[in-house]
Amino acid sequence: MAEKSIEQWWPELHTATKQWFRANHGAEEIDPDAALDVYDAGGPDLKEQSLSRQDWDFIETQSEFVD
Repeated sequence: MAEKSIEQWWPELHTATKQWFRANHGAEEIDPDAALDVYDAGGPDLKEQSLSRQDWDFIETQSEFVD
């Protein structure tokens, strides 16, 4: 199975997982439950790695309020 881009798997995550990523922006280690949710949604296997800088930037952008 080909890994999806964050734009594809982010909307599939549970709200609690999105909140974890927002609260732990830039974390080197990913919570195991959050990592499993990402993997189940078609994202990368985060058991032994973190997200890329571009993925963290995407999450930050998605978390900003729109004027």
